[in-house]
Amino acid sequence: MAQTKTAKKPNFDSVWAALQEVSAMQKENAKRQKETDRLIKENAKRQEETDRIVKNNAKEIGKLGGRFGEMIEYMVVPNLLAKFHELGFIFEKIHQQTSIKDTKNNIFAEIDITLENGDKVMIIEVKSKPTAEDIKDHIERMEKVRAHANFHNDNRKYLGAIAGMVFNDNEKTFAMKNGFYTIEPSGDTFTITVPEGVYSPREW
Repeated sequence: MAQTKTAKKPNFDSVWAALQEVSAMQKENAKRQKETDRLIKENAKRQEETDRIVKNNAKEIGKLGGRFGEMIEYMVVPNLLAKFHELGFIFEKIHQQTSIKDTKNNIFAEIDITLENGDKVMIIEVKSKPTAEDIKDHIERMEKVRAHANFHNDNRKYLGAIAGMVFNDNEKTFAMKNGFYTIEPSGDTFTITVPEGVYSPREW
């Protein structure tokens, strides 16, 4: 007669130890998750502070750039007529911070400095550190000024110049390539570079 095998009783000590181990792991994971959440919140807070600092710095840099522009105008304006006279221009009038608001023809433009006489007008854009985009913007500005002049039967020749506290070589070359005179500090005064050689002054 075959003997019946008796079921093996579970080892409660082993099961209890395993449960305790799982419980400990769950507690450790919960602790790690809590620490992770804390770090994420802390990093988010730091990022907010960083963003705030970047925005504030951008505002301050913008203000500083504006002050540089004012410095250029104050340094350049008093001697502009004399400097351009040395280049053969006899401008009779000088204007600062003027604007064109021609709603009828949808022409709007802000102009830093304007020199003019009965034959020619020089439109000068002032930047602390001119960029290629600034030069492109000035080309558009010159086209708007020309269009406005045409609507008012102004047949004078319009020329452009860009003044900068700091002029990189690439930007200076790009400005002259587009026919602009460049104006930049030199010691206690400033110099005007005429686009010449492979380039030439552009008239609008």
